[in-house]
Amino acid sequence: QVQLVESGGGLVQAGGSLRLSCAASGRTFSMYGMGWFRQGPGKERAFVAATTRSGGTTFYADSVKGRFTISRDNAKNTVYLQMNSLKPEDTAVYYCARKRTGLYSNDSLSDRSEYDYWGQGTQVTVSS
Repeated sequence: QVQLVESGGGLVQAGGSLRLSCAASGRTFSMYGMGWFRQGPGKERAFVAATTRSGGTTFYADSVKGRFTISRDNAKNTVYLQMNSLKPEDTAVYYCARKRTGLYSNDSLSDRSEYDYWGQGTQVTVSS
């Protein structure tokens, strides 16, 4: 059983930055890609960013390109999401998830069934 625990959320003013972390249990972290999703008030959970097993390739939703950066440290079993230039519309609960397949097409990245383990989420609130 894999456990994912997010941290780093909070309240920030528009234009500010936050860094989310997701710590994974177990010894297989480096064998899987990882992703971040978010769910805003009254919205479905949506893809934000993903990275391959090595962290060498990253993918982003259009809404966060140029502002968010996903990275990982396999020695620490941790994936990060650096969020800069935050906007009120970024307000959401942010979830990390383990990608169960090695497919990285647009459809695969945003398909929640492609991810097999999820964290409990961390709240990010951006005030205007």
